[in-house]
This record gives sequence, C-alpha cells and structure tokens, in this order.
Amino acid sequence: ARRLFALCAFCGALVNGAIGLYVDGIYEALILRFCTGFFLAGVYPPGMKLIASWFASRRGLAIGILVGALTLGSALPHLLLAIRVSPTWEGMMYMVSGSAGVGSFLAILFIRSGPHLAASTRLDWKYFVRAWGDVPLRRANFGYLGHQWELYAMWTCAPALLYDSFVAGDYSKSEGHLAGFSVIAVGCLSCVLAGWYADRAGRTRTTIISLSISGACCLLAGHLAGYPMALLAVCLVWGALVICDSAQYSASVTELCDPQLVGTALTLQTCVGFLLTTITIWLLPPLKGWLGPGIAFSLLALGPVFGIWHMLRLRRMPDSTRLAGGKR
Repeated sequence: ARRLFALCAFCGALVNGAIGLYVDGIYEALILRFCTGFFLAGVYPPGMKLIASWFASRRGLAIGILVGALTLGSALPHLLLAIRVSPTWEGMMYMVSGSAGVGSFLAILFIRSGPHLAASTRLDWKYFVRAWGDVPLRRANFGYLGHQWELYAMWTCAPALLYDSFVAGDYSKSEGHLAGFSVIAVGCLSCVLAGWYADRAGRTRTTIISLSISGACCLLAGHLAGYPMALLAVCLVWGALVICDSAQYSASVTELCDPQLVGTALTLQTCVGFLLTTITIWLLPPLKGWLGPGIAFSLLALGPVFGIWHMLRLRRMPDSTRLAGGKR
C-alpha cells in the first residue's frame, strides 16, 4: 500500500503537470485529466488503509486527520489565487504538481504499514457484488453516497458563488478567492474534531448531525448571493459540516467489512462516491443559470436527506455495535 501510494502520487503529479506543458485543446486536457484521476484513485484509498492499519481504536480520529489533510490540500489553489503566487493557470498546475511530487517522496521515505494491516489477499472481483449484499455495509455506503452528492458540488460551486458575490459587492478579487479558500479550509479542523467526537459518541450520530446541518446550509446558501458577508457566514458553517463526516463512512466500512478486504471495500466506496460527484458538479452550473442559485443549491440537500435515512437505518441494526467499539 505504501509503494502504491507513492507511485500513484508521483505519476499523478507528472500527468497533471503535463497539462500545463502540452495542452492546447480540450481532447488532450480530457485524456490527461482522466489519467490524473486514475492515479489519484491509487492515493486516497491506500492512504486510508494505511492509516487504519495503525489504529484498532480511535480510527475515526485517525482517518479524520487524513481527510482534514485532503481538505486543506483541496483549498490551497484558492489561497494561491488570492495571494497571486502565479499569474498563469499553467504556473498553478506546476505548483500543485510539485506539491504532489513532494508528497510521493514523503510517502516512500516515511510511511509504514501498521500492526493491524491484514495479510495480503488476492483481488476478489466477486466482492464488489457481495459488498452491496451486506446490508450494514450497504447502509454505510449509501450514507457516503448521500454525502458525496453534496460535497464536491459544494467545493466546486460555493467558492465561485462567493467570488461573484464579493466582486459584485465591491470587494477585491483577492478577497473573493480568500473567501473561497476559507470555506473549504475550515473543514480541515472540523474533520479532526468530528473524528474525535465520533470515536466517543458514535459514527452514525456524528454523520446524522453533520448531514442535517450541511443540508440546512444547502437550502440557505443560494438565496444569499446578494449578501456577501451573510453568504460567507453560512458557507463557513457549511464548509465545516459538509466534510467533517466523510472520514466516518470510511471508518465504518473498515469496521464492518472483512479485515482482509478493507482496501477493496474502501476503493469500492470511494470510486462509486466520486463517480456520483461528477453528476452534481456537471448539473449545478446550468441549473443555477436556469433556476437561480437559490433553487439550484437547494437541490443538493437531497443527498443529506438520503444519507440521513440510511444512517438512521444502520443505527438501528445490531451490526452497528461493531462501530467505534460499540458506540453507534
């Protein structure tokens, strides 16, 4: 898992940087973007598996720290735009590729598997089908899908909504980008706090609370486009709650599935969840132009409603006692 993590981070950095070097048309960009996503799939699930291998307990906090790092990394381009580190998009691609390259070397030099890493097993393609037949695991995965319906559409479109609102309200462009950075970056801290809370109060409780508040923010945010500071206040709450439960679905999967198939289960969950995000990322901008931001952003609340339903069902199942050492 360590070598896979490092290799995929390095290859992802190369193909991402190649976009800045070689791309002068949409088809080259799509091919290289596909390759970037392909290699990123070899970073995140193995990273979660490696983190889980060090913790039999407090796993929610551990994976929460990892997701917090992902959150801060996702916010950094907005900060770089705000402080105008690079005047061109090509320069931005080189900078983020350089950071990914550094991450690959850190992985190979310092990351080690923990004592709770299960023995290697052959890839079992049938498990991808069996996982959906395991009802508790399916509930956790459905909760994750409800979460993903909202998350990346928020990360993609809320900074743009804030930027337009700030610029229209006579704030500077840098302030608009800084607002976008802040609403994503705040999730770094909330992931850690939610992980700590989930290990003590329960995974389903944490996810239900998070989904409820972030879903309420979906209903509010789009209606505040003309009020930059009010929009920023709601989006800061939204940014904190939209991501803080993410690690708990992954931690739940590691606790509910066969220990030898943790990597497969996490990959299945992540791949289906990220595939779903492409739908809302694609749909939200045209819906915003057609229906207005208020209604368009409100439609993201369908994900939290779906997720809450399945986490409530999981909470009532006897298997939920396997979560967080018996804390539902």
